[in-house]
Amino acid sequence: MEKVIETTEAPAAIGPYSQAIQFNGMIITSGQLPINPETGDMPEAIKDQTRQCLENVKAILEAAGSCMTKVRKTMVFVKDMNDFTDINEVYKQYFTLPFPARSCVEVARLPKDAKVEIEVIATC
Repeated sequence: MEKVIETTEAPAAIGPYSQAIQFNGMIITSGQLPINPETGDMPEAIKDQTRQCLENVKAILEAAGSCMTKVRKTMVFVKDMNDFTDINEVYKQYFTLPFPARSCVEVARLPKDAKVEIEVIATC
């Protein structure tokens, strides 16, 4: 059975997609931009953007009855790979050993000109 996950604790989708889909014991989130769901603002600094992305992911997982410790795979999209160290500094505050599998790729541009976007696959 498939279930759409939506929460006001994370920014609403800015296109024709769901915040997350839950099915077969898994939760797959859409990419989360660093948008504060209360204000609609996006911080400037890469560390703050990374933190906001992960807070948005966390809110979606919690709305689905899951949590960050159940994340099995992350995908990190970055505008500038030179921010890799700063992103990792914040990232490791949200995950513990064993860390989830991860892909990290540099992209030409992200929606709303964000510097980072993060999506995850987690178990329920």
